[in-house]
Amino acid sequence: MVGSSHEALHRICQKEPAGFTRTLQRVLHIPFPEPRDFAVLNADLTEIEPVERRVDTLLRAETDEGTYLLVIESQGKRDDNKRGSWAYYLSYLYAKYRWEPVLVVLTQSRATARWATRPIRLGLPGWHSLIVRPLVLSPENVPLISDEAEAKRDVFLAAFSAMTHGKGPGAAAILKPLAAALATTETDSAGMIAQFVESCLIDAQAKQIWKELMMPVNYFFRHEVAEKVREEGREEGVEQERAAMVLRILDWRGIPVPDSVRERVKTCSDLEQLDVWAQRAVRATNVEELFGDDGV
Repeated sequence: MVGSSHEALHRICQKEPAGFTRTLQRVLHIPFPEPRDFAVLNADLTEIEPVERRVDTLLRAETDEGTYLLVIESQGKRDDNKRGSWAYYLSYLYAKYRWEPVLVVLTQSRATARWATRPIRLGLPGWHSLIVRPLVLSPENVPLISDEAEAKRDVFLAAFSAMTHGKGPGAAAILKPLAAALATTETDSAGMIAQFVESCLIDAQAKQIWKELMMPVNYFFRHEVAEKVREEGREEGVEQERAAMVLRILDWRGIPVPDSVRERVKTCSDLEQLDVWAQRAVRATNVEELFGDDGV
């Protein structure tokens, strides 16, 4: 299980490298060649000397124009020690592999993004021996995707958008379209992405909304935290909890729910039926769609 936004931001790049390079092209307009193959490399850059130097994620991208090393750093706040570390990483990796290294910094902080974007210049004023220019993905440039059709066109970018904006008030806006997009994605991949997104959501309400959106499409239940929730639900009455979840989803989505419908949902003791209603609640545009052919 991914335990922090720092880890989730770079780990999703390991799991979905093709989506990550597409995001570089789309967000930063970087003419990155289309990769034929990817490999996750050992991120440990320690030499014989007892000084540990480790990047967050290191990817090898094979393209028709050559091989590139994507050096991916997840950055929570300004750290002036990176001035030397990042220059070292790039120099060391080029010396070791003779492949072009590309430094990419991921952050949820606008202030950190502005700091990281500044070039690192080493050498004499006006005659620099080395210049490091990180590529930075942050809330400053990653689009906030709140349209369901757009989310379905690029699920990785939609997930990365939610993760990048996870600290801000706009995070909740993408959760519903992202949940709909994940419903069209292969189950294991969707479950993994759902966990990464959850780790990056800071707002408690947004995190709760995300858990509830994931429950009906059976992704959140793959999460070990969800198993705990399910165990607690068995003790307290899982039918009541599932019924309450259906109504919470409808309420959050702003769909008016008559008292007769609330009573029908609350008194239902069929877990399979409640699961069906929960799945429909994620996509329904009115309360009639909740019951489908069963009618209100």
